[in-house]
Amino acid sequence: MRDTNTAPKAPAPEEAAPARRSRRRFLLGGLVAGGALLVGWGTRPPRQRLHTSEPLPVAQGTVALNGWIAIAPDGTVSVVVPRSEMGQGVHTALPMLVAEELDAPLAKVRIAPAPIDKIFGNLAVLRENLPFHPDERGNVKDGTQWMLGKIGRELGIMFTGGSTSVKDAWMPMREAGAVARAMLVKAAAEAWKAQPADLRTEDGFVIHKDGRRASYGSLAARAAQVGAGIDAGDVRLKEPREFGLIGKSVPRPDTPAKVDGSALFGIDARPPGMLYAAVRMAPVVGAGLAWFDAKPVLAMPGVVRVVDVSSSAGQYAGAGAGVAVIARSWWQAKTAAAALTVRWHEEEGRALSSESIFKRFADALDNESGYAYFESGTQDVSGVAKTVTAEYRAPFLAHATMEPVNCTAQVADGKVHLWASTQVPSIAVDVAAKVAGVAREDVTIEVMLLGGGFGRRLEGDMVAQAVAVALAAGGKPVQLIWTREDDTTHDVYRPAALARFKASLDAAGRLLAWDNKSASGAIGHQYFPRNLGLPGMGPDKTTAEGEYDMQYEIANQRIAHVIVESPVPLGYWRSVGHSHNAFFKEGFLDEVAHAAGQDGVAYRRALLREHPRHLAVLDAALGKAGTPPDGRAHGVAVHQSFGSIVAQVAEVSVEGTEIRVHRVVCAIDCGMVVNPNIVAQQMEGAVVFGLSAALGGEITIKDGRIQQSNFGDYPVLRMDRAPLVETVIVPSLEAPEGVGEPGVPPVAPAVAAAVFKLTGKRLRSLPLRLA
Repeated sequence: MRDTNTAPKAPAPEEAAPARRSRRRFLLGGLVAGGALLVGWGTRPPRQRLHTSEPLPVAQGTVALNGWIAIAPDGTVSVVVPRSEMGQGVHTALPMLVAEELDAPLAKVRIAPAPIDKIFGNLAVLRENLPFHPDERGNVKDGTQWMLGKIGRELGIMFTGGSTSVKDAWMPMREAGAVARAMLVKAAAEAWKAQPADLRTEDGFVIHKDGRRASYGSLAARAAQVGAGIDAGDVRLKEPREFGLIGKSVPRPDTPAKVDGSALFGIDARPPGMLYAAVRMAPVVGAGLAWFDAKPVLAMPGVVRVVDVSSSAGQYAGAGAGVAVIARSWWQAKTAAAALTVRWHEEEGRALSSESIFKRFADALDNESGYAYFESGTQDVSGVAKTVTAEYRAPFLAHATMEPVNCTAQVADGKVHLWASTQVPSIAVDVAAKVAGVAREDVTIEVMLLGGGFGRRLEGDMVAQAVAVALAAGGKPVQLIWTREDDTTHDVYRPAALARFKASLDAAGRLLAWDNKSASGAIGHQYFPRNLGLPGMGPDKTTAEGEYDMQYEIANQRIAHVIVESPVPLGYWRSVGHSHNAFFKEGFLDEVAHAAGQDGVAYRRALLREHPRHLAVLDAALGKAGTPPDGRAHGVAVHQSFGSIVAQVAEVSVEGTEIRVHRVVCAIDCGMVVNPNIVAQQMEGAVVFGLSAALGGEITIKDGRIQQSNFGDYPVLRMDRAPLVETVIVPSLEAPEGVGEPGVPPVAPAVAAAVFKLTGKRLRSLPLRLA
């Protein structure tokens, strides 16, 4: 039986892994600043995650057994899924967790929309932002994670990102299913005057050992009464050996609707009387609105209103300053917005360019030591026979989601209603309330399917603009849609970065010391103020993740980062800092292995002797990949991110200056797997996403303007260039880890390693180009 009321013991003040010393005093200092009050609060158990603050809304006749589960008379089980479905399969995987512990047939499970409630907040994503090394153990790490989990429960931010959906739901949703099952058993036991020990559950029925059986639907009302006192601490969760559903490749129930076109995404919202809006935004980064002439546009067909959305929505990058046109059709709105005469305050922004930003990165690396996220040993080592140095760089990247940025809003009678494709419904509600000047309780939201998220829909800019426009629509709903050009030129971009490395080798090629310093902007410095109203300051883990938390066994390391701010709006992009830092780290390690006269795979093995899970993943990928055909080469990369370990082997050919990836073998250890099919799908999508960035993704800035605008100059991988992706899942009994993002980081370095074998050219800059 689990004891949910026991807090971990207080962390020892100086406990850390003996061979590794990580810098996190800035975080712990903030936690300690509250003094005795914070310590006292921190020792209390976290708030429950079983019951919502208000009764779960259900249809007549349906009975809610807790905040996650309701059962209808016909035995249909409604499961609240508080994470947004954007192709990653949460509408399949999360109900499987409940169905497993409830012993309900998955065919009888339906998805229920999640109300805005703090029990649905994502605790795991906050804990994942702690800058601890994956190998670190001890009370400091445990205690700080405990505290951050409690803070996350108090904040209650409904957040889909960081590859945390299954990780965060693993316990509360299973507990909800187990508690509901116990309630149903108790109801049957009282009705039959039987002992609970004589009852079992199977396929939506409670069954007595004498053969009597009752459906969950017939027991639900009684269970809600007699089982109300049962809590998560009163039930036993299944052991992995008892799983009958978790671990099976169950087909996704959302697939047919997406194939036949009946699935409804944000852009498909059609409330009665809906108008449309298009927006004209500043062409220069950071520019403000000076003046516009609405009169000619108001005479155009279908145009209803012209609205300045700069003051109400401008704080939410990348929207910035803008003027919206409301019309009876979107084409009318778009045409009118394009015809607007607008002047901008853009003089200061014209000095901004990619070259000036990278020069600032280089100057910072020349003159600043940076914040050391991880240090062990010393860089002043003896016996150095060879020194290897290199500089790597990565550009800004756009998200390029297939569904354009959109949001539908209605403001009427002091109430706001949203139809939105969002990864953060609770933040969307807060943004809408602020822009409309209403209470949070006066905002409702329908979270639609997302046609791609990748971090772009963690933002509130489209919500702020839509609500600002709806305020001027006389109570009618308005659907705001950005063009692809709007999206590409006003995104919140993956940060550009510059990294320098130095490795010291002895005469035998052994790696004695590793020094890595990088420079980039910090996403958190922008995201937290604009979306959460929290200060953006101090070190940002995402800037150095993938570098400071590498698990190669190098005795002497220093990994540091320098934050260099710029006006360019930054946002979370699939796999965040790992997306480029894995390329830097794995690429340089290949260089070190080559300088040592050794094979890159063998060199990695020697540095992972104490990491058997990493070696098992590497072996699984290599075993599946086999030998490359003539004219092709294999490149290998290993990287851990979001708790999961991924090794990839890329099979590459080069024709002239064209790099062609034919096949990628991807092995992953992501802990216990809920649905193997979904893991394979996510690895396939991650590889294609990562290859799009590796081979063509680049956002450049000149005279303050984003140079790319659509898929013609910001290409994504086309179907005829997509490789065969083969996924190998390495079995594990560890708790589930991330899946949506870990397949992205190893792609670029694996391809670059293969290109070096074929051409002898070392590619240190993304995107990978031979010309």
